[in-house]
Amino acid sequence: QVILVESGGGLVQAGGSLRLSCAASGRTFSNSAMGWFRQPPGKEREFVAAITWRLGITQYADSVKGRFTISRDKAKNTVYLQMNSLKFEDTAVYYCAAGVLGAYDNWGQGTQVTVSS
Repeated sequence: QVILVESGGGLVQAGGSLRLSCAASGRTFSNSAMGWFRQPPGKEREFVAAITWRLGITQYADSVKGRFTISRDKAKNTVYLQMNSLKFEDTAVYYCAAGVLGAYDNWGQGTQVTVSS
């Protein structure tokens, strides 16, 4: 089992920035990719970004391309999501996930991001 702990959420004004972190522990060697998802209020969870652990290949949802950047620190078993030019519609609970690209079987508890307009 992989344990994922997110941090870095909070309240920010539109146009501002936040950086989310996701620290992984446990059976981390079984994961080839990590991703970020979000669940806006009253909506279903949606994909935000993903990164492959070995080569650092990234994927982004169209809604965040050019504003969000996913990265990883192998030494720290940590994945980051740098969020710039935040919009009101980015407000959501953000979840970290680990597994294989497109199929994640380990999830964090989530961190709230609120963007005020």
